[in-house]
Amino acid sequence: MKIKNFLKVAALSLFINAPLASAKEKDIIDTAVGAGNFKTLAAALKAAGLVDTLKGSGPFTVFAPTDQAFAKLPDGTVKNLLKPENKKQLVDILTYHVVSGKVPSKVAVTLDKATALNKKTINLKVKGKSLYLNKSKVSKADINCSNGVIHVIDTVLLPPKRSPKKAMKTGASRDLIGLAIMKGAPLYNHGNHHACAAVYEVAAHALMAMPESAVSHQERKMLEHAIASASKSKCMTSNAWTYRSAFDRMMVAAQ
Repeated sequence: MKIKNFLKVAALSLFINAPLASAKEKDIIDTAVGAGNFKTLAAALKAAGLVDTLKGSGPFTVFAPTDQAFAKLPDGTVKNLLKPENKKQLVDILTYHVVSGKVPSKVAVTLDKATALNKKTINLKVKGKSLYLNKSKVSKADINCSNGVIHVIDTVLLPPKRSPKKAMKTGASRDLIGLAIMKGAPLYNHGNHHACAAVYEVAAHALMAMPESAVSHQERKMLEHAIASASKSKCMTSNAWTYRSAFDRMMVAAQ
């Protein structure tokens, strides 16, 4: 346990001390295009019809492969994926590089797994002083954007196959979280923090009532902590953020 904690601290220290790009004025797409070393990724996102999605409000966390990362794929792979008839496969690959919510490196190093937008699992592990996603190394972390954050990776992530049955089970909790955020966020943004906190509280208890196939033990612990913290606080602004933080972590937590 002590060794594992040491590795996490070491990795976090590496991320904090590394020079980080500042892109708070730009969204994820404009930031990637402006960087100059994500040309293949930008072309792929355009071919897949995902540009408008990643220019949306999000927030999103994008694990962005560089042009060099795409170059590691077998000859002709990228050219083949960009063909219109292979759009479905391309979308599956690209959405495997995105998770819902903003996940900074200090949170990423505490996770063992994350759920991508395509509902498939990414394995996270700290090795030495670096964070790996499956077999891909995070080479630069915490490039902040107006609608999320980018972490640069050195290898393209290829999604594993996943049974429809498992996707259906985990989808129930994700759908409920999405609905709660859709209803609660506008209330919060219009200053009605009490109503937002109430919506999130109802959703949190509904999630706790779901079977473990839909809400894992780890996610239940996050919800229990959020519910307990909110019950001790009279600040509705704080409570709304407490629940929202738990929901965002659930969107990337292990199944």
